[in-house]
Amino acid sequence: MSSGVPGGKAPTIAMVAGEASGDLLAGLLLGGLKDRWPELQSHGIGGPQMAKHGFAAWWPHHKLSVHGFSWELLRRYREIVGIRKQLKERLLAQRPDVFIGVDAPDFNLDLEADLKAAGIKTVHFVSPSVWAWRAKRLEKMRRSVDHVLCIFPFEPELLAAHGIEATYVGHPIASIIPMVPNKASARSVLGLEPSDTVVALLPGSRPGEIRHLALRFFKAAALVKAVYPATKFIVPAVPGLREEIEAIAQRSGMAPHLQIVTGQSHIVLAACDVTLIASGTATLEAALFKRPMVIAYHMGWVSWQLMQRKRLQPWVGLPNILCRDFVVPELLQSAATPEALAHGVLNWLDSAHRNPAKIAELQETFTTLHQTLQRDTATLATHAIEKVLQG
Repeated sequence: MSSGVPGGKAPTIAMVAGEASGDLLAGLLLGGLKDRWPELQSHGIGGPQMAKHGFAAWWPHHKLSVHGFSWELLRRYREIVGIRKQLKERLLAQRPDVFIGVDAPDFNLDLEADLKAAGIKTVHFVSPSVWAWRAKRLEKMRRSVDHVLCIFPFEPELLAAHGIEATYVGHPIASIIPMVPNKASARSVLGLEPSDTVVALLPGSRPGEIRHLALRFFKAAALVKAVYPATKFIVPAVPGLREEIEAIAQRSGMAPHLQIVTGQSHIVLAACDVTLIASGTATLEAALFKRPMVIAYHMGWVSWQLMQRKRLQPWVGLPNILCRDFVVPELLQSAATPEALAHGVLNWLDSAHRNPAKIAELQETFTTLHQTLQRDTATLATHAIEKVLQG
């Protein structure tokens, strides 16, 4: 089969992934691309998962990680715009065979528009959530991208209606997480007993999320512990944020009762009975691990007001969006009090003891969701990218 690149050589691919979740997705994609083209060259902005496949990071992915819309973004706006300008100039000079923007739409769509206008093929991996909010982005997407790789099955039809070519490739995380997680093995890794009651606390992977949510989560944990004193609390910390999480744990008074581990979020989710978790990609991972959860989010007032004006549906958590129902509770902004968070967690723990059928029903719902999302993402995405190269 032709590679779509002059001379049949392996393509040169530029990529941008903007945070830990994007790095993970891009790493999975690069694995498929390297299988197709072992000599493939890739560079741009990325992280350690991409580096495993030979990706040359001109800037680290965390440079693009911003929480909310207001003060943090304003503080870092000049730096981020400067990075995009330098990257654009470098890519226009080197002219990769294709540019793949992985998520990070605020950064990538403008860059993709400039590259596409200059004749460089562009692909966007993970459609912006135009079905949830910011529908005006559809016109911008049409101008910016040659093709979109969609991780949810309903997206290609929506995009096609607006003249945007797209392919459903499944959610790569659904192929990594086992259909039946091994809770006993995960607990063994973490030094937990099979009989322990375990709550996973995941306050986010960005600095802003940690500042807004960690203290609330730890205070909620204290209230849960007052009802179930033997509960074990595990906190998987992004390596660069562990020190800040530990400091917040000390302030909360819960430090002696929290097991903070570096990374290992999948092991922690496999091991837990319930998770208190920040809205984002991690909530989908928790659903694929078939774990009951309480979804929470809090941000600055200005950011919240802007988001509220652009919301198109009642849910923010991915499990609820995909199931089109509040299958798990969401506590957002002023509702995300330690008391309310603790109440949500305690409801799940009580159900485990008194109404196991409720837990079983949720697990069945999440199993169906898992089966829908499980595809050979790397291969499907590689085939779609190859067609773009040949186009």
